[in-house]
Amino acid sequence: MSQTHAPPRLDPLVEEGLWSLQQLEAFLACLSPAQYRHPFDAAGRQTLGRHLRHILDHYQALLEGIGAGRVDYESRSRDPRLERDPQQALARLAEIRRGLARLTEPSATGLSLTYPVAEGSVSQSLATSLARELAFLTSHTVHHMALLGLLAERLGVVLPKDFGVHPSTLRHWDREAEALSRSLPLGA
Repeated sequence: MSQTHAPPRLDPLVEEGLWSLQQLEAFLACLSPAQYRHPFDAAGRQTLGRHLRHILDHYQALLEGIGAGRVDYESRSRDPRLERDPQQALARLAEIRRGLARLTEPSATGLSLTYPVAEGSVSQSLATSLARELAFLTSHTVHHMALLGLLAERLGVVLPKDFGVHPSTLRHWDREAEALSRSLPLGA
């Protein structure tokens, strides 16, 4: 007998995505335009703006792909204004947060993910779901936030200790701290 599973709730996945985007918004607010565009490598490819644009492009690709039932992260817009102008990035971030906040119900139909597997036009269509892509985007975002944090520290930017840390790691740290506090004698 086969079991049917209820689709996963989107609320916690959306909340994790919104939490990461709120952290990025606060991060952007503390940067000067020069810091945002500062090149960290000789070729000028590593900037805070580029990493941030990359994150925003992925969210935009998901939000645009939902209606079509097909997500293609490779055909991102890669808008150079988002890399150079923190105000443009903040505006796009706000749009994405609004779009993400509107996602309340899992899609009744699945999504497909276009995934390139070779040079040229070879790609595969992989079955996926909105919940799975939201989970991916949180992990992807946090990964780039960790890189942003390392680069920003080189510019003297002080960030909160939870910046660039995945929500599951924060929950683990909370459990560890709770277990430690229970194991300490009273008054210690």
